[in-house]
Amino acid sequence: MNSRDEVKNHAEAVRATAELAPLAAPAGEGLERGLGLKEAVALNMIEIVGIGPFVVSAIVIRQMGGPQCLLAWLGGALLATMDAFVWSELGAAMPRAGGTYVFLSEAYGPQKWGRLMSFLFVWQTFVQAPLSVSSAAIGFARYAGYLHPLTWWQAKMVSGGLVILLVVLLYRRITTIGKISVLLWAGVIATMLWLIWGGITHFDARKAFDFPPGAFHLSWAFFAALGAAMVNTVYSYWGYYNICHLGGEIRDPERNIPRGIFLSIIGITLLYLAMQTSILGVLPWREAQYSPFIVSTFVERLYGPSAAHFVTWMVLWIALASIFSLLLGYSRVPYSAALDGNFFSVFGKLHPTKHFPHVSLLVLGGLAFVFSILFRLETVIAAILAMRLLVQFIGQAVGVVLLHRRWPAERFPFKMWLYPLPVVLTMMGWAALFWYTGPARKWGLLEISLGALAFLVRARELRQWPFAVAAAATTSEVV
Repeated sequence: MNSRDEVKNHAEAVRATAELAPLAAPAGEGLERGLGLKEAVALNMIEIVGIGPFVVSAIVIRQMGGPQCLLAWLGGALLATMDAFVWSELGAAMPRAGGTYVFLSEAYGPQKWGRLMSFLFVWQTFVQAPLSVSSAAIGFARYAGYLHPLTWWQAKMVSGGLVILLVVLLYRRITTIGKISVLLWAGVIATMLWLIWGGITHFDARKAFDFPPGAFHLSWAFFAALGAAMVNTVYSYWGYYNICHLGGEIRDPERNIPRGIFLSIIGITLLYLAMQTSILGVLPWREAQYSPFIVSTFVERLYGPSAAHFVTWMVLWIALASIFSLLLGYSRVPYSAALDGNFFSVFGKLHPTKHFPHVSLLVLGGLAFVFSILFRLETVIAAILAMRLLVQFIGQAVGVVLLHRRWPAERFPFKMWLYPLPVVLTMMGWAALFWYTGPARKWGLLEISLGALAFLVRARELRQWPFAVAAAATTSEVV
């Protein structure tokens, strides 16, 4: 056997060993696994709810043109459930800080295409993560207008101030964060249960199911309306994967990550459907579709102005909780990329005593502050979906298929049911939703193109793939 064959055999042996070994956290990650199943579900659910269902409910009713809007909420839940299988397999197999960053890197190959895909995700994180945070902050300011009418500048001061407050709250150890998350989660669940109870005790089926003529005529217009409405309902479901970004801080992640994801989706779906039906059973849909404060109006109709003011404060509590969870999860993404050497090293620093990525948190918080002042809510929602669907959600679904072809079954602590059906349905659903984001599609494609260009410029300067491959080939030819 010549030396070239020996080297080849050794490389194959190393690769086979790596395939069988669990994916270890990078050296020096240093994060504390201080979150159990309870905290995981709490963090997921407070991010899922956020301000979403309170600001888009009227929009969804208007887009669907009646109580059939419940189909858009059910459709969003089904798509989230299919995608949950993807996140659960990836999260349980690779429980590290950064979530999608790690998944894309491993699925597409950490030395080649995985470098590009994971870089694109981090690139997008610095736009879509602050956009997600700012959408909740803008919604917070909009709902605060029910308590006291706000001028444009006052609303911007409220949304920007909220982001600063949340950064201050997050500047502490993860174990303390877990306790705060459970408190915020309790407020979220209590508010939604109160709304549902009020609707049940005053329910009028004639209002709730007052379908207009042709409500279920399955025409092109019906599916176009359903697609547009699901852009808003899916936005309200997103967040069920938040604990994957905190994978390095979850105890027993192989079990708690999948459980946390599915428990969150099931719980939120039941609450959303019950709450939307309750609202329709009290407020005629023709009135509700134009209500800027639909939940406050709903409670005012049931219990009077004082109760409406109280529920408005609780909606603001929920929005605050959502931003809390969003900033917490996304602050781990640049940190993970920096540890891998695929992003600026300063983002890989942990706070010396509180052991969390404080640089990443401060930068994302600062960008969210700026975005909350500059943009409108409707623009932000469509832009978030357009930017994230191709690289993150469809990219991960394709990545699961690639890993199934390359990894042995032992590498997947959680195995999705009826594979590959959930993956196929997920990709089809996300592709359709990308189309329904409308004009925002071009911004999503532009952002990906700019990210790819930035990656190539950086790779050329550092002599990394794909330029490192070209350089090696040139050298061998000269020799």
